[in-house]
Amino acid sequence: MSKKSPLGSYLALGAMLLAAIIAGGYLWGLGNQQQAVNGASQVVSGEAEIGGPFALIDQDGMPRRDEDFRGKYMLVFFGFTYCPDVCPTTLAILSAALKDIGPLSDDIVPVLITVDPKRDTPEMLKPYLSAFGPQFVGLTGSQDDIDDAVRAYRAYYQVDGEGEDYTINHSTVVYLMDRDGRFLTNYALDMGPDAIAADLRKRLEAEG
Repeated sequence: MSKKSPLGSYLALGAMLLAAIIAGGYLWGLGNQQQAVNGASQVVSGEAEIGGPFALIDQDGMPRRDEDFRGKYMLVFFGFTYCPDVCPTTLAILSAALKDIGPLSDDIVPVLITVDPKRDTPEMLKPYLSAFGPQFVGLTGSQDDIDDAVRAYRAYYQVDGEGEDYTINHSTVVYLMDRDGRFLTNYALDMGPDAIAADLRKRLEAEG
């Protein structure tokens, strides 16, 4: 990986990916380990042991706990700002899906929890996430606090490389949590924004 900041090139990449998704239905083929909501495989259980307490810091430098998001649905994704492909693609897909459902998106908070707290300070997260929309929340913290969140969500990451030139392999699933912080389902990126938006819309409209 390059030592330079990813903000310029990666934000541009995120913008191009979002435009491609909206204009042409571009999908990034990713991970057979992901589960599709409207595809051949599915994970739907509010009883699954996924999710739990966390105490982290957002892109404004404010302490944030899982309880702060009660009353809203959460779309939780683990990634990092130096990620050249999966992460900006994921955020662009979620951004497009939220735009698709319009005012219903006010009840959803997309949350990026970094797996690279060494580099992903609040000052790095804030401009990075701003390219995808004002709803996005970025969370960082100490390595121990990040690892606690990773374990709570049954996520995965592994540092690849040494020194400053390292990248991180990580899980690519997006978790949907309900208004009480309980796991509902997870989304595969190859569903694309239309299918994700359709599932979110159905759940929100079913509440009446």
